[in-house]
Amino acid sequence: MLEGPRVVDAALDRDVSPETVYVAPGADRAFAPLLERVRAAGIATVQLKEGVLERISATVTPQPILAVASRVAQPLDRLPHDGVVLVLVSVQDPGNAGTLIRSAEASGAAAVVCCGNSVDLHSPKVVRSSAGAIFGLAIAEGDDPVEVLAALGARGRRRIGTAAAGGGAPDQLDLTGPIALVLGNEARGLAPDLSEHLDAEVTIPVSGPAVDSLNVAMAGTVLCFEAARQRRNRS
Repeated sequence: MLEGPRVVDAALDRDVSPETVYVAPGADRAFAPLLERVRAAGIATVQLKEGVLERISATVTPQPILAVASRVAQPLDRLPHDGVVLVLVSVQDPGNAGTLIRSAEASGAAAVVCCGNSVDLHSPKVVRSSAGAIFGLAIAEGDDPVEVLAALGARGRRRIGTAAAGGGAPDQLDLTGPIALVLGNEARGLAPDLSEHLDAEVTIPVSGPAVDSLNVAMAGTVLCFEAARQRRNRS
């Protein structure tokens, strides 16, 4: 479910055609250019009566456009062979997951994989938080983090896990080539038993005694752009 004109517009920008766009009263006037674009693409539109969108939307005060599109998940063995894959292990906050997807696309990462007890990457809040970026890169889903990490390792990816302390500094690790940046739960981080399935650990240095680590979305963003910087310098 794509909630709001911004996400629908972003999907169209990435050559994704929603199956149906639902239009609440007033949307034809407020978002005329977008709806012209939707209809020009041959996408079905349905005019809703007053109050219907508020009953079906996941937001308290929804914007007057909502769309339905096909899920974009694909198998792990069909992910791109090169580049950065962001692995979310039990990341549960939709805002964090959406921000990570957005940062992954913006930094040129190849894919995002969720596993463990992570939030559903196709939930409306995640899609909305990603600002449409979920349609701009490969998305994969798995269950057991160990199996996911094993599959990525078998395909030649170096698996680098985030740690609040004890890991190498981002600019001292080689983040070029096919790598998997593995991020853990907001409160607990990565489970200790996953360390044997990692090739290295990375710790983002922070200043000041009051802060011991970054929010998972911010940490993932820093690492994605550090990897992008290293790849640019190498090329």
